[in-house]
Amino acid sequence: MDLNLNMNMNAPHSMGTTIIGVTYCDGVILGADSRTSTGMYVANRASDKITQLTDNIYLCRSGSAADSQAVSDYARLSLELHEIQQGRPATVKAASNIVRNLSYNNKNRLQTGMIVGGWDKYEGGKIYAVPLGGTIIEQPFAIGGSGSSYLYGFFDQAWKENMTKEEAEINSEGATKNFYPGDTLPLWHEELESHNSLLEIISSVSPVPMST
Repeated sequence: MDLNLNMNMNAPHSMGTTIIGVTYCDGVILGADSRTSTGMYVANRASDKITQLTDNIYLCRSGSAADSQAVSDYARLSLELHEIQQGRPATVKAASNIVRNLSYNNKNRLQTGMIVGGWDKYEGGKIYAVPLGGTIIEQPFAIGGSGSSYLYGFFDQAWKENMTKEEAEINSEGATKNFYPGDTLPLWHEELESHNSLLEIISSVSPVPMST
C-alpha cells in the first residue's frame, strides 16, 4: 500500500463537511451533508451533523466528529440546567454563548467549527457562527466546513432579507427535519450525460419557432 494513503487512512476521525444556516422571515433553515470521512476513507455515508440542543435550537457540526459531538453533549446539558434555573426556554443567543465558551475555553484541544441556529419568542430566528477558536458571529446566513468556499458566492447572490419559506424547519411552529438522498439532488456538470458532438446537442433540443 502507498505510504501516503496509509497515513491518510490512519488520520484522526474528521468530517469533510459543508454546513449552512440561513435566516428567513419566519425562522431559520439549517443544512448539512451526511458524509463522515477518515482521510480518504468514507466511514459513514448517513451521519447526522445537525444536533438538537433544545426544542427549537440546533447545532451544525464540522471538523473533528469526536470534538463536535463532545461540545454538543456539554452544551445540551448546560442548556437543560440553564432552562431549569431560568424557568423558561433558552434563547438562541444564550445557547450560542454556551457553545462559544466551550469552544474558546478548549481552543487548544478542539478542532471543530459550528453553527448555532434556532428560534425563540424574543428575537425570532437567529444564526450564530462559532468557528475554530471560539469566536461568535451573528449573521443572516453562515457557512462552514471544507465545502464552504464553494457556496459563499452563491449565498451572497441568492440570499435576501425577509425571504419566505413554505415549510419551515425551525420557526414559531417548531422544527421539521427533512432528508434528501443523493439520487434526488441535481446533477453536477461532470455527471451529466456526455455528447459526442455539437450536432447531437442541437438535435436533442426541440426547435423553437421563430417569431416576427
